[in-house]
Amino acid sequence: MAFSPLVARLSASPMTSAAGYFHLHMISDSTGETLITVARAAAAQYAKISPVEHVHPLVRSQKQLGRVLGEIEQTPGIVLYTLLQENLAAKLEEKCRELGLPCLSILGPVLHLFQSYLGAESTHKVGAQHTLNAEYFRRIDALNYTMMHDDGQQADDLEEADVLLIGVSRTSKTPTSIYLANRGVKTANIPLVPGVPLPAGIEHLKRPLVVGLFATPERIVQIRQNRLLGLKAHRDDDKYIDHIRPEWRNRGVSNRSRVVANSRIG
Repeated sequence: MAFSPLVARLSASPMTSAAGYFHLHMISDSTGETLITVARAAAAQYAKISPVEHVHPLVRSQKQLGRVLGEIEQTPGIVLYTLLQENLAAKLEEKCRELGLPCLSILGPVLHLFQSYLGAESTHKVGAQHTLNAEYFRRIDALNYTMMHDDGQQADDLEEADVLLIGVSRTSKTPTSIYLANRGVKTANIPLVPGVPLPAGIEHLKRPLVVGLFATPERIVQIRQNRLLGLKAHRDDDKYIDHIRPEWRNRGVSNRSRVVANSRIG
């Protein structure tokens, strides 16, 4: 019995073959970030089958959608979309019904839930979550400040910081600073180095929250040794820990991870 080209493609598609993959079409009228995140989170639950991703961002006209439909017909598979224009969404779903393909709006069920609870219509604004509002510019300002005040740089204006991190080398000062800056917290960090005094005036700071990042000597040795191995260098463990112990004693360090520090600050 002869089958149409479409039926033949579906019969040999990854949904029924042992190839271990399937086609996944993601269609968005914006950047597609929301769609990609959700789709990959779902696909990750199927470890033995990998998606072949077809990402179609910025689809906002019938002509653009027509090109996408052509590609879907050539490589049939699961279709996910975030299209707020109802005419485009309707055309996509109609085509998928003709092809016998599963098609789902990622935002649709969520918007309907919000609408039924709030009793209000959505704005149907494309890419509304990417609006450049005051919060966005606050985060950018915090990131700029944090990068310029990493590792003891520009210590003359620490009073402008929201948080000041102090700790010996390899206590995750920079990663913690970036973590906080991404949440709009201006963060400076200063290393504790034996024999090197701290910047003048730190004890008189009034605005920033001053936080010490801690680790045991053994933990610091482990982290530093791993870094040395990455640089193809080597230090004797016993001699190295003897070198670190004065740092630890002088600074009153105890064991605390950066995760705990982040949760306490945030």
